[in-house]
Amino acid sequence: MRILHTADWHLGKRLERFERIEEQKNVLEEICDIAGEQKADLILIAGDLFDTFNPSTQAVELFYKTLKRLSKDGKCPVVAIAGNHDSADRIEAPDPLARECGIIFAGYPTSEIPQFELSSGLRVMRSEPGFAELAIPGHSVPVRILLTPYANEQRLKTFFGTEDTEKEMRDTLSAQWITLADKYCDNNGINLLMAHLFFTPASGKTLSEPEDEKPVLHVGGAQQMYADQIPEQIQYTALGHLHRYIEIRSGEKPVIYSSSLLSYSFSEAEQQKYVVMIDAEPGKPVKIERIPLKSGRPLRRLKANGVEEAITLLKENAHALVELNLVTEDYLSSADRKKLNSLHDGIVTIIPSVTEKQSDGSVASQNIDIDKPMDELFADYFKNKNAGQSPGARLLELFREIQAGGTE
Repeated sequence: MRILHTADWHLGKRLERFERIEEQKNVLEEICDIAGEQKADLILIAGDLFDTFNPSTQAVELFYKTLKRLSKDGKCPVVAIAGNHDSADRIEAPDPLARECGIIFAGYPTSEIPQFELSSGLRVMRSEPGFAELAIPGHSVPVRILLTPYANEQRLKTFFGTEDTEKEMRDTLSAQWITLADKYCDNNGINLLMAHLFFTPASGKTLSEPEDEKPVLHVGGAQQMYADQIPEQIQYTALGHLHRYIEIRSGEKPVIYSSSLLSYSFSEAEQQKYVVMIDAEPGKPVKIERIPLKSGRPLRRLKANGVEEAITLLKENAHALVELNLVTEDYLSSADRKKLNSLHDGIVTIIPSVTEKQSDGSVASQNIDIDKPMDELFADYFKNKNAGQSPGARLLELFREIQAGGTE
Protein backbone atom coordinates (compact mmCIF):
# COMPACT_ATOMS: atom_id res chain seq x y z
CA MET A 1 0.00 0.00 0.00
CA ARG A 2 1.21 3.49 -0.89
CA ILE A 3 0.71 6.21 1.75
CA LEU A 4 1.52 9.92 1.43
CA HIS A 5 2.39 11.82 4.62
CA THR A 6 2.27 15.61 4.77
CA ALA A 7 1.73 18.15 7.57
CA ASP A 8 1.78 21.77 8.71
CA TRP A 9 0.03 23.38 5.78
CA HIS A 10 -0.73 26.57 7.78
CA LEU A 11 -3.15 27.75 5.12
CA GLY A 12 -3.69 31.50 5.25
CA LYS A 13 -0.34 32.24 6.87
CA ARG A 14 1.37 35.52 5.98
CA LEU A 15 4.98 36.61 6.24
CA GLU A 16 4.75 40.16 7.55
CA ARG A 17 2.81 42.02 4.83
CA PHE A 18 3.26 39.23 2.26
CA GLU A 19 0.32 36.96 1.48
CA ARG A 20 1.39 33.35 0.81
CA ILE A 21 -1.93 31.99 -0.49
CA GLU A 22 -0.83 31.82 -4.15
CA GLU A 23 2.34 29.95 -3.13
CA GLN A 24 0.18 27.60 -1.08
CA LYS A 25 -2.09 26.99 -4.07
CA ASN A 26 0.92 26.11 -6.19
CA VAL A 27 2.51 23.72 -3.69
CA LEU A 28 -0.81 21.98 -3.00
CA GLU A 29 -1.22 21.55 -6.74
CA GLU A 30 2.24 19.96 -6.69
CA ILE A 31 1.23 17.60 -3.86
CA CYS A 32 -1.88 16.56 -5.77
CA ASP A 33 0.32 15.78 -8.78
CA ILE A 34 2.75 13.79 -6.60
CA ALA A 35 -0.12 11.78 -5.10
CA GLY A 36 -1.29 10.89 -8.60
CA GLU A 37 2.16 10.10 -10.00
CA GLN A 38 3.06 7.98 -6.95
CA LYS A 39 -0.31 6.18 -7.04
CA ALA A 40 -1.07 7.00 -3.41
CA ASP A 41 -3.75 4.85 -1.76
CA LEU A 42 -4.06 6.94 1.42
CA ILE A 43 -3.21 10.53 2.41
CA LEU A 44 -2.24 11.50 5.98
CA ILE A 45 -2.21 15.19 7.02
CA ALA A 46 -0.71 15.52 10.49
CA GLY A 47 -2.15 18.79 11.76
CA ASP A 48 -1.84 22.59 11.56
CA LEU A 49 -4.11 22.56 8.55
CA PHE A 50 -4.78 26.29 8.98
CA ASP A 51 -2.66 29.01 10.55
CA THR A 52 -5.37 30.45 12.81
CA PHE A 53 -8.55 29.35 14.57
CA ASN A 54 -10.54 31.58 12.17
CA PRO A 55 -8.95 31.19 8.73
CA SER A 56 -9.86 33.35 5.76
CA THR A 57 -12.46 32.33 3.21
CA GLN A 58 -9.65 31.89 0.67
CA ALA A 59 -7.78 29.49 2.96
CA VAL A 60 -10.90 27.44 3.74
CA GLU A 61 -11.86 27.18 0.07
CA LEU A 62 -8.33 26.11 -0.91
CA PHE A 63 -8.31 23.49 1.85
CA TYR A 64 -11.54 21.76 0.89
CA LYS A 65 -10.92 21.91 -2.85
CA THR A 66 -7.50 20.30 -2.34
CA LEU A 67 -8.83 17.55 -0.08
CA LYS A 68 -11.63 16.73 -2.50
CA ARG A 69 -9.12 16.45 -5.33
CA LEU A 70 -6.76 14.28 -3.27
CA SER A 71 -9.52 11.92 -2.11
CA LYS A 72 -10.83 11.14 -5.60
CA ASP A 73 -14.35 10.67 -4.21
CA GLY A 74 -13.18 8.15 -1.65
CA LYS A 75 -10.88 6.12 -3.88
CA CYS A 76 -7.85 7.59 -2.05
CA PRO A 77 -9.01 8.42 1.49
CA VAL A 78 -7.67 11.50 3.27
CA VAL A 79 -7.25 11.44 7.05
CA ALA A 80 -6.48 14.80 8.69
CA ILE A 81 -6.05 15.79 12.34
CA ALA A 82 -6.06 19.16 14.10
CA GLY A 83 -2.86 20.85 15.24
CA ASN A 84 -2.26 23.55 17.84
CA HIS A 85 -3.02 26.29 15.28
CA ASP A 86 -6.39 24.73 14.40
CA SER A 87 -9.80 24.99 16.03
CA ALA A 88 -10.68 21.37 16.76
CA ASP A 89 -14.41 22.13 16.50
CA ARG A 90 -13.97 23.89 13.16
CA ILE A 91 -11.97 20.98 11.78
CA GLU A 92 -14.66 18.47 12.76
CA ALA A 93 -17.68 20.60 11.78
CA PRO A 94 -17.93 19.45 8.11
CA ASP A 95 -17.24 15.80 9.01
CA PRO A 96 -20.63 14.31 7.89
CA LEU A 97 -20.30 15.85 4.42
CA ALA A 98 -16.54 15.24 4.25
CA ARG A 99 -17.00 11.52 4.92
CA GLU A 100 -19.15 11.27 1.78
CA CYS A 101 -16.07 12.45 -0.16
CA GLY A 102 -13.71 10.01 1.57
CA ILE A 103 -12.26 12.64 3.93
CA ILE A 104 -11.93 11.85 7.64
CA PHE A 105 -11.28 14.49 10.33
CA ALA A 106 -10.25 14.16 13.97
CA GLY A 107 -10.10 17.30 16.11
CA TYR A 108 -9.53 15.95 19.61
CA PRO A 109 -7.43 13.14 21.16
CA THR A 110 -10.70 11.40 22.03
CA SER A 111 -12.52 11.95 18.71
CA GLU A 112 -14.31 8.83 17.51
CA ILE A 113 -14.73 8.30 13.76
CA PRO A 114 -18.23 6.99 12.91
CA GLN A 115 -18.35 3.71 11.02
CA PHE A 116 -19.48 4.16 7.41
CA GLU A 117 -19.03 2.74 3.92
CA LEU A 118 -18.83 4.36 0.48
CA SER A 119 -19.49 2.91 -2.96
CA SER A 120 -15.76 3.40 -3.71
CA GLY A 121 -15.00 0.61 -1.22
CA LEU A 122 -13.77 2.89 1.58
CA ARG A 123 -15.09 1.68 4.91
CA VAL A 124 -14.44 2.48 8.56
CA MET A 125 -14.59 -1.05 9.92
CA ARG A 126 -13.92 -0.45 13.60
CA SER A 127 -13.40 2.66 15.67
CA GLU A 128 -13.24 4.06 19.16
CA PRO A 129 -11.83 7.28 20.63
CA GLY A 130 -8.36 7.83 19.17
CA PHE A 131 -8.53 4.89 16.75
CA ALA A 132 -9.93 3.95 13.32
CA GLU A 133 -9.55 0.86 11.16
CA LEU A 134 -10.06 1.48 7.44
CA ALA A 135 -10.71 -0.74 4.46
CA ILE A 136 -8.92 0.96 1.56
CA PRO A 137 -10.36 0.64 -1.98
CA GLY A 138 -8.48 -1.98 -4.01
CA HIS A 139 -6.72 -3.53 -0.99
CA SER A 140 -7.60 -6.61 1.03
CA VAL A 141 -5.66 -5.65 4.17
CA PRO A 142 -6.96 -3.04 6.64
CA VAL A 143 -5.14 0.07 7.83
CA ARG A 144 -5.24 0.79 11.57
CA ILE A 145 -4.49 4.36 12.63
CA LEU A 146 -3.95 5.65 16.16
CA LEU A 147 -5.07 9.30 15.92
CA THR A 148 -3.68 11.93 18.29
CA PRO A 149 -4.51 15.50 17.32
CA TYR A 150 -2.82 18.26 19.31
CA ALA A 151 -3.19 17.58 23.02
CA ASN A 152 -2.57 20.32 25.57
CA GLU A 153 -2.86 20.20 29.35
CA GLN A 154 -6.49 21.32 29.49
CA ARG A 155 -7.69 18.81 26.89
CA LEU A 156 -5.96 15.91 28.59
CA LYS A 157 -7.27 16.96 31.99
CA THR A 158 -10.81 17.30 30.59
CA PHE A 159 -10.89 14.05 28.64
CA PHE A 160 -8.66 11.77 30.72
CA GLY A 161 -8.72 13.33 34.19
CA THR A 162 -4.95 13.81 34.37
CA GLU A 163 -3.28 16.21 36.74
CA ASP A 164 -1.24 19.13 35.43
CA THR A 165 2.12 17.37 35.22
CA GLU A 166 4.16 16.73 32.11
CA LYS A 167 5.04 13.16 33.10
CA GLU A 168 1.42 12.19 33.73
CA MET A 169 0.34 13.57 30.38
CA ARG A 170 3.08 11.59 28.63
CA ASP A 171 2.07 8.47 30.50
CA THR A 172 -1.61 9.01 29.70
CA LEU A 173 -1.04 9.25 25.94
CA SER A 174 1.41 6.36 25.95
CA ALA A 175 -1.00 4.16 27.91
CA GLN A 176 -3.83 4.98 25.48
CA TRP A 177 -1.64 4.05 22.50
CA ILE A 178 -0.55 0.77 24.06
CA THR A 179 -4.13 -0.17 24.95
CA LEU A 180 -5.37 0.52 21.41
CA ALA A 181 -2.38 -1.19 19.75
CA ASP A 182 -2.75 -4.32 21.89
CA LYS A 183 -6.46 -4.46 21.08
CA TYR A 184 -6.36 -3.84 17.31
CA CYS A 185 -2.85 -3.85 15.81
CA ASP A 186 -1.83 -7.37 14.83
CA ASN A 187 0.26 -8.45 11.84
CA ASN A 188 -2.78 -8.90 9.60
CA GLY A 189 -3.01 -5.19 8.85
CA ILE A 190 -0.94 -2.03 8.42
CA ASN A 191 -0.47 -0.21 11.73
CA LEU A 192 0.14 3.55 11.87
CA LEU A 193 0.24 6.39 14.40
CA MET A 194 -0.49 9.97 13.36
CA ALA A 195 0.07 12.76 15.89
CA HIS A 196 0.60 16.50 16.18
CA LEU A 197 3.01 16.55 19.12
CA PHE A 198 6.60 17.34 20.02
CA PHE A 199 8.67 14.15 19.90
CA THR A 200 12.28 13.55 20.83
CA PRO A 201 14.18 10.29 20.23
CA ALA A 202 14.25 9.40 23.93
CA SER A 203 14.20 10.93 27.39
CA GLY A 204 17.01 13.45 27.78
CA LYS A 205 17.49 13.97 24.03
CA THR A 206 16.67 17.45 22.70
CA LEU A 207 15.80 18.99 19.35
CA SER A 208 15.82 22.57 18.12
CA GLU A 209 12.44 23.81 17.00
CA PRO A 210 11.42 26.61 14.61
CA GLU A 211 10.92 29.86 16.51
CA ASP A 212 7.24 30.03 15.46
CA GLU A 213 6.57 26.81 17.38
CA LYS A 214 8.87 27.17 20.39
CA PRO A 215 6.35 28.94 22.62
CA VAL A 216 3.77 26.21 22.13
CA LEU A 217 6.29 23.51 22.91
CA HIS A 218 7.48 24.98 26.15
CA VAL A 219 4.35 26.53 27.66
CA GLY A 220 3.48 23.68 29.99
CA GLY A 221 5.51 21.10 28.06
CA ALA A 222 2.42 19.12 27.15
CA GLN A 223 3.72 17.73 23.90
CA GLN A 224 7.05 16.35 25.07
CA MET A 225 6.83 12.71 23.96
CA TYR A 226 9.53 10.10 23.40
CA ALA A 227 9.82 7.78 20.43
CA ASP A 228 10.34 4.79 22.71
CA GLN A 229 6.79 5.34 24.05
CA ILE A 230 5.33 4.36 20.67
CA PRO A 231 3.90 0.79 20.74
CA GLU A 232 5.98 -1.92 19.09
CA GLN A 233 3.16 -2.80 16.69
CA ILE A 234 3.31 0.62 14.96
CA GLN A 235 5.11 0.38 11.62
CA TYR A 236 5.22 4.12 10.83
CA THR A 237 4.56 7.27 12.86
CA ALA A 238 3.45 10.33 10.85
CA LEU A 239 4.15 13.51 12.79
CA GLY A 240 3.29 17.16 12.42
CA HIS A 241 4.36 20.23 14.42
CA LEU A 242 8.05 20.78 13.58
CA HIS A 243 8.59 22.46 10.23
CA ARG A 244 11.64 20.71 8.87
CA TYR A 245 12.03 17.09 7.79
CA ILE A 246 13.26 15.12 10.80
CA GLU A 247 13.70 11.41 11.32
CA ILE A 248 13.13 11.13 15.06
CA ARG A 249 13.69 7.44 14.56
CA SER A 250 14.85 5.74 11.37
CA GLY A 251 15.18 2.07 10.56
CA GLU A 252 12.38 -0.49 10.44
CA LYS A 253 9.74 1.58 12.28
CA PRO A 254 10.35 5.22 11.35
CA VAL A 255 9.06 8.20 13.33
CA ILE A 256 9.09 11.19 10.97
CA TYR A 257 8.21 14.86 10.70
CA SER A 258 7.46 15.38 7.00
CA SER A 259 8.06 19.19 7.20
CA SER A 260 5.77 22.14 6.54
CA LEU A 261 4.30 23.10 3.18
CA LEU A 262 6.54 26.18 2.76
CA SER A 263 9.25 27.97 4.71
CA TYR A 264 7.15 30.17 6.97
CA SER A 265 9.76 32.16 8.92
CA PHE A 266 13.36 33.19 8.36
CA SER A 267 14.43 30.60 10.91
CA GLU A 268 13.45 28.16 8.13
CA ALA A 269 15.44 29.96 5.42
CA GLU A 270 17.22 27.54 3.08
CA GLN A 271 15.19 24.55 4.34
CA GLN A 272 14.05 22.04 1.76
CA LYS A 273 10.41 20.95 2.25
CA TYR A 274 9.10 17.45 1.55
CA VAL A 275 6.26 15.00 1.49
CA VAL A 276 6.97 11.40 2.49
CA MET A 277 5.84 8.35 0.51
CA ILE A 278 5.51 5.12 2.49
CA ASP A 279 5.34 1.59 1.09
CA ALA A 280 3.69 -0.57 3.73
CA GLU A 281 2.77 -4.23 4.06
CA PRO A 282 1.42 -6.10 7.07
CA GLY A 283 4.11 -7.40 9.43
CA LYS A 284 7.03 -5.99 7.40
CA PRO A 285 9.31 -2.95 7.75
CA VAL A 286 8.04 0.01 5.75
CA LYS A 287 10.01 1.65 2.95
CA ILE A 288 10.06 5.43 2.79
CA GLU A 289 10.97 8.03 0.19
CA ARG A 290 11.04 11.75 0.86
CA ILE A 291 10.01 13.77 -2.18
CA PRO A 292 11.20 17.40 -2.34
CA LEU A 293 8.64 20.14 -2.96
CA LYS A 294 9.66 22.68 -5.58
CA SER A 295 6.92 25.31 -5.45
CA GLY A 296 6.90 28.52 -3.44
CA ARG A 297 9.31 31.39 -3.00
CA PRO A 298 12.48 30.51 -1.10
CA LEU A 299 13.41 32.55 1.97
CA ARG A 300 16.87 34.12 1.96
CA ARG A 301 18.86 35.90 4.66
CA LEU A 302 21.23 38.21 2.81
CA LYS A 303 24.05 40.30 4.24
CA ALA A 304 25.51 43.15 2.20
CA ASN A 305 28.25 45.70 2.80
CA GLY A 306 26.68 48.80 1.36
CA VAL A 307 23.80 49.55 -0.96
CA GLU A 308 25.58 48.58 -4.19
CA GLU A 309 26.39 45.08 -2.91
CA ALA A 310 22.80 44.81 -1.69
CA ILE A 311 21.54 45.60 -5.20
CA THR A 312 23.73 42.83 -6.65
CA LEU A 313 22.51 40.27 -4.09
CA LEU A 314 18.88 41.22 -4.60
CA LYS A 315 19.20 40.74 -8.37
CA GLU A 316 20.76 37.31 -7.76
CA ASN A 317 17.80 36.34 -5.55
CA ALA A 318 15.00 37.91 -7.54
CA HIS A 319 12.45 35.13 -6.81
CA ALA A 320 13.11 34.95 -3.06
CA LEU A 321 11.52 36.59 -0.07
CA VAL A 322 14.39 38.41 1.59
CA GLU A 323 15.58 39.50 5.00
CA LEU A 324 18.39 41.96 4.21
CA ASN A 325 21.09 42.74 6.77
CA LEU A 326 22.68 45.91 5.37
CA VAL A 327 26.01 47.09 6.81
CA THR A 328 26.55 50.82 6.23
CA GLU A 329 28.63 53.65 7.71
CA ASP A 330 25.55 55.88 7.92
CA TYR A 331 21.93 55.27 8.73
CA LEU A 332 19.95 54.04 5.74
CA SER A 333 18.33 56.97 3.98
CA SER A 334 14.70 56.89 2.86
CA ALA A 335 15.94 57.32 -0.72
CA ASP A 336 18.16 54.22 -0.49
CA ARG A 337 15.38 52.22 1.15
CA LYS A 338 12.97 53.25 -1.61
CA LYS A 339 15.55 52.34 -4.25
CA LEU A 340 16.06 48.86 -2.82
CA ASN A 341 12.33 48.20 -2.52
CA SER A 342 11.76 49.35 -6.10
CA LEU A 343 14.36 46.85 -7.36
CA HIS A 344 12.94 43.81 -5.54
CA ASP A 345 9.31 42.97 -4.74
CA GLY A 346 10.17 40.47 -2.03
CA ILE A 347 12.03 42.45 0.64
CA VAL A 348 10.32 41.50 3.88
CA THR A 349 12.58 43.52 6.14
CA ILE A 350 15.81 45.51 6.05
CA ILE A 351 18.02 45.35 9.15
CA PRO A 352 20.58 48.19 9.13
CA SER A 353 23.92 47.55 10.86
CA VAL A 354 25.57 50.95 11.28
CA THR A 355 29.36 50.97 11.64
CA GLU A 356 31.20 53.57 13.66
CA LYS A 357 34.80 54.78 13.31
CA GLN A 358 36.75 54.35 16.56
CA SER A 359 39.54 56.65 17.78
CA ASP A 360 42.13 54.06 16.74
CA GLY A 361 40.75 53.97 13.19
CA SER A 362 39.01 50.59 13.58
CA VAL A 363 35.36 50.05 12.81
CA ALA A 364 32.72 48.92 15.29
CA SER A 365 29.30 47.73 14.26
CA GLN A 366 25.99 48.13 16.09
CA ASN A 367 24.79 44.71 15.07
CA ILE A 368 21.62 42.75 15.79
CA ASP A 369 22.23 39.02 16.04
CA ILE A 370 19.44 37.86 13.73
CA ASP A 371 20.23 34.23 14.47
CA LYS A 372 19.02 34.63 18.05
CA PRO A 373 15.54 33.27 18.87
CA MET A 374 12.84 35.93 18.79
CA ASP A 375 12.19 35.78 22.53
CA GLU A 376 15.87 36.48 23.23
CA LEU A 377 15.82 39.46 20.85
CA PHE A 378 12.76 40.74 22.69
CA ALA A 379 14.59 40.37 26.02
CA ASP A 380 17.59 42.29 24.63
CA TYR A 381 15.30 45.07 23.38
CA PHE A 382 13.48 45.24 26.73
CA LYS A 383 16.77 45.59 28.61
CA ASN A 384 17.94 48.28 26.19
CA LYS A 385 14.78 50.31 26.80
CA ASN A 386 14.66 49.74 30.57
CA ALA A 387 18.15 50.56 31.83
CA GLY A 388 19.34 46.96 31.73
CA GLN A 389 16.38 45.44 33.57
CA SER A 390 15.37 42.02 32.23
CA PRO A 391 11.72 41.21 31.45
CA GLY A 392 9.94 39.06 34.01
CA ALA A 393 9.06 35.41 33.42
CA ARG A 394 5.34 36.18 32.97
CA LEU A 395 6.03 38.88 30.38
CA LEU A 396 8.27 36.51 28.41
CA GLU A 397 5.60 33.81 28.56
CA LEU A 398 2.99 36.25 27.21
CA PHE A 399 5.36 37.30 24.42
CA ARG A 400 5.87 33.65 23.42
CA GLU A 401 2.15 32.97 23.39
CA ILE A 402 1.52 36.03 21.20
CA GLN A 403 4.36 34.99 18.88
CA ALA A 404 2.86 31.50 18.50
CA GLY A 405 -0.58 32.84 17.67
CA GLY A 406 -1.97 32.00 21.12
CA THR A 407 -2.65 28.79 22.99
CA GLU A 408 -5.84 27.28 24.31
